[in-house]
Amino acid sequence: MLELLPIAAAFFGVPQYLPQILKLRATGDTTGVSWSWAALTSVNNAAWFVYFMLSGYWTAGLPSTAASVLAGTIAVMLIRRGTAWRRAAGLIAVWVGLLICVGVIGGRIGLGSLLATALIVQVTPSLWTAYRTKFPTGISQATWALVFGELCCWLVFGLCKADARLTVLGATGAVASVAMLARARQTSRRIGHLAITPEDRESAQKL
Repeated sequence: MLELLPIAAAFFGVPQYLPQILKLRATGDTTGVSWSWAALTSVNNAAWFVYFMLSGYWTAGLPSTAASVLAGTIAVMLIRRGTAWRRAAGLIAVWVGLLICVGVIGGRIGLGSLLATALIVQVTPSLWTAYRTKFPTGISQATWALVFGELCCWLVFGLCKADARLTVLGATGAVASVAMLARARQTSRRIGHLAITPEDRESAQKL
């Protein structure tokens, strides 16, 4: 059963960013969706692909590749819809350089150790944007539910394999996903009970 967990993670991981892409395409609503989160997700999953290949976790290569490509697509869509990105781009470029240096010098262990804490860097922009926006209506609950499912699989797999890097990844991601889902559901309830004025929407977009 343990060996089926990477397959289950792939089941959740491959399509996880499609709901967010479809929502952006259908509504054009970017409120509460962070460009930095999308860009970091793309970069970090590309690095996880390298780690998985070096570790012999072949099945894990599929969801990490899909996440990298689809999150990158979200980042491009946000830019096209006018989301500010230039200030964050420099910091992300520094992060990419750090990943490369650590991977070259520290190999699989060094890269995995950095990536174990990288999810905190990755999810912080999404949490910050969602919780400081009055009505983050652009968040896709389906995407974050799939993220929760995938990272719970990696949490259990990491615990059973005594892989501290995957364990930290899974635990951090599961907590962040729950926080994002809670914020999205809170927003849905507030919208259901309150009539949002055009001024409220304009204020949310500016935030």
